[in-house]
Amino acid sequence: MKAGSGVATLGIPDTAGVPRPFADTTIALPFNSPQTVADCFERHEDQIAAVIVEPVVGNMGCVPPAPGFLETLRELTASYGALLIFDEVMTGFRVAFGGAQALYGIRPDLTTLGKVIGGGLPVGAYGGRRDVMSMVAPAGPVYQAGTLSGNPLAVAAGLAMLRHLKAHPEVYPQLDARTAQLAAAAPAGITVNRVGSMITFFFTSLPVTDWESAQRSDRARFAEFFHWMLGRGFYLPPSQFEAAFVSAAHSEEDIERTVAAIREFFSTR
Repeated sequence: MKAGSGVATLGIPDTAGVPRPFADTTIALPFNSPQTVADCFERHEDQIAAVIVEPVVGNMGCVPPAPGFLETLRELTASYGALLIFDEVMTGFRVAFGGAQALYGIRPDLTTLGKVIGGGLPVGAYGGRRDVMSMVAPAGPVYQAGTLSGNPLAVAAGLAMLRHLKAHPEVYPQLDARTAQLAAAAPAGITVNRVGSMITFFFTSLPVTDWESAQRSDRARFAEFFHWMLGRGFYLPPSQFEAAFVSAAHSEEDIERTVAAIREFFSTR
């Protein structure tokens, strides 16, 4: 495991309990490095079953895809007969109604979803190409089930939320504008990454495009910022390597108060 905000925050290089042979079946590659992915396919060719990626990373802070990166993943997986799987647990229905794949115009073979689609209740979903989904029981030999699968309360809440978003497309430009207000509150020397309503303040003046560059951020300075904001009633993600989200429930007044607190921190610290 080389990603995940919790692992990154605690400085844990790996996670106990995962048998080594399981880990040996995966290859961790840097985000936004299309040549590295191409080289990997060239070395392993038909041994690669799938490429799994957050199209907009949220598990090292918000890191957008570089121009052409997702397009390269789509081209390579199609060329080598591998699946392209988008982890849209964070981005699905958050950065756009159709998720990051709609925002960037890339169609993956499979998509995983969660969090947002539950309207605040626990739920997850996956979907994709008909031929791939037909492999799942009862149509195919892959069995998948869960204790809470199809939970009526979570599904009802999720459907209500999705219907609301479909009926009110103005939610997305509004979220984008309010997140841009927060980003504009940071002074020079602070790198702010954002996509739609996802945002992270990195305490470095250098661009953050992958895990290596995210680690340049001054974590002690971020912790000071977090506690400053918390003391004034603003609960941001407690880790430098977590993305923050603006919600449709946040009013213009909420955003203005948050901007004022951010500016006060940077003017006095």
